[in-house]
Amino acid sequence: MKRIATFIIVVLVAAGIMGWSTPGLLNGVRLGLDLKGGFEILYEASPLEAGQKVTKQSLTRTAESLEKRANALGTSEPEVTTEGTNRIRLKIAGVTNEAEVRKKMKEPASLTFRSADGCKAPAENAQPKDIYCKVELVGSDFVENGASVGYGPLNEPVIDIKVKDKKKFADVTKRLIGKNLAIFLDETMLSDPTVRQELTDGKAQISGSYSIEEAKQIRDTINLGALPLKLTEKYSQSVGATLGKQSLQKTVEAGIIGSIVILLFMIAMYRLPGIIASFGLIVHTWLLILVFVWADFTLTLPGVAAFILGIGMAVDANIITNERIREEIRNGRSITSAVKAGNKSSFRTILDSNITTIIVGAVMFAFGTGAVKGFALVLIVEIVLSILTNVYLTHFLLSLLVKGELLKKPKQFGVKESEINAL
Repeated sequence: MKRIATFIIVVLVAAGIMGWSTPGLLNGVRLGLDLKGGFEILYEASPLEAGQKVTKQSLTRTAESLEKRANALGTSEPEVTTEGTNRIRLKIAGVTNEAEVRKKMKEPASLTFRSADGCKAPAENAQPKDIYCKVELVGSDFVENGASVGYGPLNEPVIDIKVKDKKKFADVTKRLIGKNLAIFLDETMLSDPTVRQELTDGKAQISGSYSIEEAKQIRDTINLGALPLKLTEKYSQSVGATLGKQSLQKTVEAGIIGSIVILLFMIAMYRLPGIIASFGLIVHTWLLILVFVWADFTLTLPGVAAFILGIGMAVDANIITNERIREEIRNGRSITSAVKAGNKSSFRTILDSNITTIIVGAVMFAFGTGAVKGFALVLIVEIVLSILTNVYLTHFLLSLLVKGELLKKPKQFGVKESEINAL
C-alpha cells in the first residue's frame, strides 16, 4: 500500500503543479520573429573616418550598441548577430513603426564628453543633456581600444583612458578643474566624473562608486565610441504579425490533435502502462516549456518542428519499453521479472539512440547558423528531458504499481493468456 500511496502522491503533486503553472508559463514563452511578426535587417559596417578598419572587436561592440538601442525603443528581446567580417543582422519582433526603428538603428553610436561650461542655468527638473550642453570631446578623440579597467588606491574599479591630442585634452581639463565632465552615449548620460587636475600626458582616470560591471560597461562604451562604424542597410524583410499568428495557431492545433491521437493510441495499446507513458509525455512537454521560460529561449517555427519531433522520439521510447515488457511476459516471465528485464533492455536501446541524436544535434548547433542552431538546441533539450521523464520517471511509476501488486495480470499490459509461452 505504501508504494501505491507514493504513486498517487507523485502523480497528484505533479499534476497540481502543472495545472497551476501552465497558464503563466505559456504566457511567458518568448515568440520569435516568424511567429510574432516584425522585421529583420542586414547591415554592412564601414569606418566613418578614412584610414580606420572594421575589426572583429569593433563589429561586436557595434552589435552590442544596436541591441541596447533596440531595447531602449521598447522592442521585445531583439536578436543581434555578427556575420563575416563586416555585417550585422538585426531581428526585432513585435515592431509597429519600422521607419522609426530603421532611422534610429543605422545612426553610429555617438560618444561625447560634455561639460556645463558656458551653458545656461539649468531649469528645474532639467535633463542631464540640458545641464551638460557643451561637447568637449567625441569618440574619435580617444585612442582605439585605449580604455581599460584598473583599480584605484582603495582597490576600487576605475577606468583608464587615453586621448590622441594631448594638448587639446590638457586645455579641456585645465579649464574644467573642479567641474564635471559627463560621459554620454547618444543622449544617455553614463557618468559625470569631476576633473581633479590638468592632464598633460593624454591619460586620465575615471573614478567613482562603480561596480566592476559598471566600470567594464563604461570602458566598452568609450572603446566603441573610439571606433565608430557607419551602417548601411543591405537587406530587410518584413514579417506580418497576422502571418505569424496564423502559423502559430495552425501549428498548435496540429500539435494538440497529434498529441491526443498519440495518447489514445498508447492507452489503447498498453492499458494502464499506456496511461503512465501518457503522463510521462505530458510531464515532458511541461518541463520543456518550463526550460524555454527559465532559460529565456525564443520559440521559432523551426523550434516548434524540433518540439514535435522530440515528442515523437519520446513516444518511441515508451513504445520500445512497453514492447520489451510484453515480449518478456509472452516468454513466460512473471510480471515483476518482465518489467525489470524490459526496463533494463529498453534503457540501453533508448540511450544509444538518444546519444547519437544528441551528437548530431551538437554538430548542427556548432556549425549551423540561425534557424539551424535553434532547431538543434531545442532537439538536444528535448532528448535530455525525454530521458528524464520517459525513461526514469515512467520506469519509476511503473515499478511502484508492479511492486504494489496493482499490475499483476498480463492482460493489464495488453497481453492475452493465449500469447504466453510457458518456459
